[in-house]
Amino acid sequence: MRLHYYADTDSLYVEFRDGPGTETREVSDGLNVDLDAAGNVVGFDIDNASHRLDLSTLEVEALPLRSYRVA
Repeated sequence: MRLHYYADTDSLYVEFRDGPGTETREVSDGLNVDLDAAGNVVGFDIDNASHRLDLSTLEVEALPLRSYRVA
């Protein structure tokens, strides 16, 4: 899983799996979900992320992480 923040558009993309999305569905205003050809969730795109979310902290609980990286 990867989190991508784009300051120029104030959007946050939460990527759950590698590979291209083949369909985008708007779940609600400013929240889109990308699906692959099999209907699996590839990621979520959140518009106006800094106004909708607290982007100052990130907490992870009980995930079976093998590794992590901060860029």
